[in-house]
Amino acid sequence: MSRDARIEVDWADGTYSFRLAWGQLVELQEKCDAGPYVILDRLRTHQWRMEDISSTIRIGLIGGGLKPAEALVLARRYVEERPPLENVHLAIVVLTAGLMGAPDEPLGEDEAPSQSELGSTISQTESSDLAQSTEPERRSGTRRKK
Repeated sequence: MSRDARIEVDWADGTYSFRLAWGQLVELQEKCDAGPYVILDRLRTHQWRMEDISSTIRIGLIGGGLKPAEALVLARRYVEERPPLENVHLAIVVLTAGLMGAPDEPLGEDEAPSQSELGSTISQTESSDLAQSTEPERRSGTRRKK
């Protein structure tokens, strides 16, 4: 996943890249006769139209790098020839990534460098020639009278 709205999804007969960039969102808008957010709202609230599902997936495949003819074959085979509810969630995911960007890759301890890779854990101030103190320095003439 990356911030350019590209997502990789295991779908149909393999793993496919989907992306709805500006141009694909305009095409989707024209095909569905509604703005992308209206389409997303329809998908989320179960008010979708058939084109909302199939066009989002087909155009997302093209934006992900598939040739239009190949995307059409996949959309017909795995969307239009299947029950609509099988692909509503995928359409939501593809369109959400197109509108908001795909989430950043998750950070995890497996990817974090080990302490040995980082080197010393001693901070620069620990090797300083300055005296270490926990009390503030006294200044002359600043005492309060009781």
